[in-house]
Amino acid sequence: MLKENPMSTVLKTIQKRYSVRGFKDTPVDRKLILSITEAARLAPSACNAQPSRFIAVTEKLLLNEIVHTGLGGVVPNTWASSAPVIIVGCAQLNLLTHRVAEAVKGIHYHQIDLGIAMEHMVLRATELGLGTCWIGWFKAKHIKKILQIPRDWKIISLLALGYPQEVNTSRTPRLDLEKILFFNKITS
Repeated sequence: MLKENPMSTVLKTIQKRYSVRGFKDTPVDRKLILSITEAARLAPSACNAQPSRFIAVTEKLLLNEIVHTGLGGVVPNTWASSAPVIIVGCAQLNLLTHRVAEAVKGIHYHQIDLGIAMEHMVLRATELGLGTCWIGWFKAKHIKKILQIPRDWKIISLLALGYPQEVNTSRTPRLDLEKILFFNKITS
């Protein structure tokens, strides 16, 4: 039987989170970025390999270069130019445990590990009153060159971070639990 409050702090934070695509022109204090990254550092990873690496881009010239050169194509994501911070989430690929596990199982554990770590960042940012938006459409080669990212690091995702221009209280509908959770067997 569930004894905890169903509206726990974690659940409230999850419910408050939404994708922000317009940010105030207000810098994010370095201490907040450190706190958000600490949440990622505490995330679990396969075999505790800890492949996650992050670059917090706060310099306006670099941000503009990333948006105009590193984003674009089919999904331009020009809204990201309003973000005072873009966190580039990378996975260090030279970790033996990941290479062996991926070869045996065919699962890219570094991607799972980084996804968990970055979602920890998203939730911590939300808790601190900041907004975020995942960016999955980008030109990795361009961004690696701009930021001088080592060859054995793979960019997995970007995260726009800052204070939301407007607070969004409406939520995109989600599927009912009965449509996504099955106990023991899939029954039709």
